[in-house]
Amino acid sequence: MIDDEDRARNILGTLLAEYCPEVEVVATCGYVPDGVLAINKHKPDIVFLDIEMPEYNGFELLGFFQNVDFEIIFVTAYSEYALRAFEVSAVDYLLKPVEIDQLKNAIAKVIQKRNSSNMQQRLELLRDTFKGEDVRKIALPMSDGLLFVEVADIVLLEAEGAYTTVYLQNGSKLVVSKKLKFFEDVLMNRPSFFRVHRSNIINMNYIKKYVRGSSTLVMDNNMNIPVARDKKQEFEGSLKELRFSI
Repeated sequence: MIDDEDRARNILGTLLAEYCPEVEVVATCGYVPDGVLAINKHKPDIVFLDIEMPEYNGFELLGFFQNVDFEIIFVTAYSEYALRAFEVSAVDYLLKPVEIDQLKNAIAKVIQKRNSSNMQQRLELLRDTFKGEDVRKIALPMSDGLLFVEVADIVLLEAEGAYTTVYLQNGSKLVVSKKLKFFEDVLMNRPSFFRVHRSNIINMNYIKKYVRGSSTLVMDNNMNIPVARDKKQEFEGSLKELRFSI
């Protein structure tokens, strides 16, 4: 584990020893350069990594490795808003102060992902999101791993209880174990996406027709999507802002 706070390292080490016997702590480091040396020496499966540290931050650790062949669990005190970056990229994190259940869940998720080869891609996506750049891709959890999808290729999203169906411009659809609210939060700064109904978020770039009388959208994939009465005025205003004629 790499964290510049002695107390944080000691607490996490104690929790791992008591509640996660499947994890063996092989080294603890206070700075990124020491952590790089320890990783090269011990070849760990998992690295617990703080983000805000002196000299080098957690993201800069990645620059020391041509290929990241270990899983990373970030241990962070970031706000809830910043945590969306982790959700978008499917990179695991622990929020300080670390809770036992949170720790156990993170370990279980990492063990499940251990055979995946996309850690590098997830970290690059996480880093771009933290830079404040528009989310270009999103990692969608599938039954056999993760699928990285271009946000611009999403036609619409439809709520299915605790799941969301994602419709793509190539005609495929994906059922994802995320609620629609998750996608609403992730896409909130993308003006082309609009939640027109409690069950649907649409990409306005894929609207084929808007029937004002019935408040219905016909999308490029020929799906008919209702616009809720309390969303109609705001939706039509958004169309005008994007220079759509209505």
